[in-house]
Amino acid sequence: MRDAVIVGAVRTPVGKRNGGFAQVHPVDLGGHILQALARRAGFDPAQVDDVIFGCVSQSGEQSWNVGRNVVLAAGWPASVPGTTLDRQCGSSQQAVHFAAATVLSGQADLVVAGGVEVMSRVPMGSSAQDKMPYGERVRERYRDEEGFAAHDQIPFSQGVGAEMMASRWGLSRGQLDEYSLASHEKAAAASFEAELAPYAGVLADEGIRRDTTLAKLGSLPTPFRPDGVVTAGSASQISDGAAALAITTSEFAAQQGLTPLARIHTAVVAGDDPVIMLTAPIPATAKALAKAGLSISDIGVFEVNEAFAPVPLAWLKETGAAPERLNPRGGAIALGHPLGATGARLMTSMLYYQRDNGIRYGLQTMCEGGGMANATILEVIA
Repeated sequence: MRDAVIVGAVRTPVGKRNGGFAQVHPVDLGGHILQALARRAGFDPAQVDDVIFGCVSQSGEQSWNVGRNVVLAAGWPASVPGTTLDRQCGSSQQAVHFAAATVLSGQADLVVAGGVEVMSRVPMGSSAQDKMPYGERVRERYRDEEGFAAHDQIPFSQGVGAEMMASRWGLSRGQLDEYSLASHEKAAAASFEAELAPYAGVLADEGIRRDTTLAKLGSLPTPFRPDGVVTAGSASQISDGAAALAITTSEFAAQQGLTPLARIHTAVVAGDDPVIMLTAPIPATAKALAKAGLSISDIGVFEVNEAFAPVPLAWLKETGAAPERLNPRGGAIALGHPLGATGARLMTSMLYYQRDNGIRYGLQTMCEGGGMANATILEVIA
């Protein structure tokens, strides 16, 4: 039987807003990560059947099919095609799912999946170009629900959704701040060097705040609700970055002398309430475990994207997962969240952590705009 294996994974450091990547064109950053991936995995770019790249704000410098343009920027043969997809924050995780499905079906032997987002240059939401992305039918369907502002330009608010999650799961301001501080502390103590491909003088993740304290976090305002609990400190950072993985079959890897690192064991996607928006990782996790025939205790590490602190905290309460297995090296609160690249960044980081710590199964999931979530289970190959 054909399988889908990862033979290479690499990411750039995550640049903070207006930081080291602010002067780098997104296509150049994506081209760099493709070059780094080919070198590390040891494949010939001419053998790549397709490149699938996630990108959320597909306008300006990230328009006109960034997935094809990064191939050209990498100097790869013009015969290598590329495409771009948008499943909001999960775009590059979905790119991995599509790549795995393509090699499993026999339509391709080697596919590169990844993503790029330079939010310093292409701000979040710019793809809407001041136009309402929801028709009257969608607005009418949800007009009377809490958290939906019928006359706002973007009536579904992630920040308000985070406040709704905190309220529904009884999460206090103190709990969110403590979680956020821990994210920075874990990231500061971790080593990510093995998974990084530095570029433009950016050698390490720029968003980690090694000097933050509960007092500092506690002083921040709550922008989404006057009496709320969510702050900029308990939200993911606006960031820049790129990441990519090479996906093939065990058979092709053996033929080409490539080293399988992990098997894509299970890949699912789930939908949930689009108004609260951030809850879908909970049903996505349940769906992935059921399809895999595994229990929550079988999973040695979880990467649950820290879009907002209520997301992983509510996920913990619902799943009963061991807290010490969740985001062991911090998450997007500390490291940042370059939207279209984060799924591939999370998977790269999880894969390296699994291999470094002898963990067979890892599960990654992340909330996505529109109330969706992907979930992926990786099985490390010894």
